[in-house]
Amino acid sequence: MENSLYIPEPVALARPRGGHRLEAFSPKLARRVMFYRRPLLDQWLLLETNPKVIAFCERPGYVMINGSRRLADFWVHYVDLRELVILIESEIDGSVTAFPCDDEENELLIRFVAPAELAAARVWLDNWQRMLPYLVTNRGLIPSTLSGTIARFLKQSQRLLDIEREFSSTDPVLVRAALFGLLHDGRVSSHELQTQPLSLLTPFVATEATL
Repeated sequence: MENSLYIPEPVALARPRGGHRLEAFSPKLARRVMFYRRPLLDQWLLLETNPKVIAFCERPGYVMINGSRRLADFWVHYVDLRELVILIESEIDGSVTAFPCDDEENELLIRFVAPAELAAARVWLDNWQRMLPYLVTNRGLIPSTLSGTIARFLKQSQRLLDIEREFSSTDPVLVRAALFGLLHDGRVSSHELQTQPLSLLTPFVATEATL
């Protein structure tokens, strides 16, 4: 693997006639992202909140598919894999949802994402729409010691209510920001966020890599 990480630049696009401009801030990229369709915003949120994703780029460039030139929606870099993500409006024929795309290292895949995949992640997406603003508005304000202390406290599963009670001497906004930052980094997990709305009863636990 190369020592330097190549990240493409987003292709500039004019806003489609009648389209909405959707903007957000990506903590993973430390910059703003912009989309013209809600499904693209949802797919960005899935990449942003996946700890296995090292980096990504929206609208990275064009690719040939079945003889047609098409703008890829995302370029994604994982630890051992790179891929292009293309959102489709309906299920494609057959069971193949990814195929190789020639590049200089022959390790880039094209993955198609159908509406059903985004719909299945609706609860997770809704929860992160509530949690991500804590990370964005408190960038640079969360003491590393606080994050480490919370991670150690979560050696055993704890409810959000119990976490806030344990750190009641600290600004509760910073406590939540630190906790959600640990979740964003993959140092803490909460499987319930996949199926249940975030609440004071939501449990969190440190991942094995953190312990």
